[in-house]
Amino acid sequence: MKLLARYNRVTLITTIVVMLVTGVIYYFAIHLILINDVDKDLEVEENEIFEYARQNNSLPQVFESNDQQISFFDATPGSVQRHYLDTLYKTEPGSGRRRHHHHEHYESGRGLITYVTAGGKYHGVLIVKSTVETEDLVKIIFIITIAVILLLLLTLFVTNRLLLTRLWQPFHNLLKELRLFNVADTKEIPELDTTIDEFKELNQAVVSMSSRVKSDYKDLKTFTENASHELLTPIAVINSKLDTLLQTDNFSQQQSKLLNDLYTAVSKLTRLNQSLLLLVKIENHLVEGNVTINLRAVIDELIIQFEEIFLDKQLKVSCDLKDKEVTANPYLIDVLLNNLLSNAIRHNNTGGEIKIRLTIEQLSIKNTGENEAIQKDHLFKRFQKSSSSEGSGLGLTISREICENLGFSLVYDFADNYHIFTVKFNS
Repeated sequence: MKLLARYNRVTLITTIVVMLVTGVIYYFAIHLILINDVDKDLEVEENEIFEYARQNNSLPQVFESNDQQISFFDATPGSVQRHYLDTLYKTEPGSGRRRHHHHEHYESGRGLITYVTAGGKYHGVLIVKSTVETEDLVKIIFIITIAVILLLLLTLFVTNRLLLTRLWQPFHNLLKELRLFNVADTKEIPELDTTIDEFKELNQAVVSMSSRVKSDYKDLKTFTENASHELLTPIAVINSKLDTLLQTDNFSQQQSKLLNDLYTAVSKLTRLNQSLLLLVKIENHLVEGNVTINLRAVIDELIIQFEEIFLDKQLKVSCDLKDKEVTANPYLIDVLLNNLLSNAIRHNNTGGEIKIRLTIEQLSIKNTGENEAIQKDHLFKRFQKSSSSEGSGLGLTISREICENLGFSLVYDFADNYHIFTVKFNS
């Protein structure tokens, strides 16, 4: 889940919960305030009754208004306790209230039970006041509150979507630059145009890191290139001396074995040095001279060259080749196909299979071998090879670099007990 989506979700959920809780509290608070106002009105009526009884020594006339009813009842002294209560208010037909009733109707009301002494008698008093209008007012206030909450949530959501997206734009721009970052590229990561301090610090850290990485890579590449060039002469001298030594005299079996091991090691060192030089040239785009090449013809020629090796290892080779022309350097194409085919032979079982398929879209080379997939994370790294391999560990690395240089992509897969290397032409 994206950070912005998670932030919006947390914010909205928190806001909704807070609004619901405060809305309930607000509803009961308003209801309590309005009921308190009704109680004060009941108390005013009570005082008027007391004042009338004191002055006239009799009970006032019983009457009913549109929203208030007063009734008296006989009671024994001390039997009535003054208190407020929620009760029902009875409306009469034709009472003239805003709600027209043809029959008696009961609606919510608030009452006060008290007592008064008039004419030497003890009387209970019930004062009831309708609370319909009060409840209607509470409902209106509550509906307005809910509408305000919904409007606030909508405003908050839209604001978060627009404002936060704009605020996070520098971060997404920096992320885009990091995706396009290439250690071999001379392009630097640009400074972000932002007023947010955290994004500025992040940008400065990324720019500093990329500069150090490029500097270290440049030093390493220079060292590799220089070391490979410097090794050419000593390796050539060693090879020449070995050739001369082998032709000068007869050697014992032990001496011949030592010289043969030495010759094999020097040959391996020569191939390694050539691979490193080729890798440096490919990475620096120093291999030029592109021409139109028919891959089918090149593969057919390679199969003929490897025919003796196929027979020696008893490999069954099947081909499904279509014409496919690419524009590339012939040497790079030859190295790429040679590496992939040699890899399929080297890591195959005796009596195994190799399947080569060439279409307009891609070239795939399948081979049998170990019955488990190779770890893709380490497959194309330099000097990564199996313990049984006699190669330098640079073949697949060079193949991938050649594909990237030509605008192709090289991928590995394992299916149906076949190791599959596929070159996708992307065109």
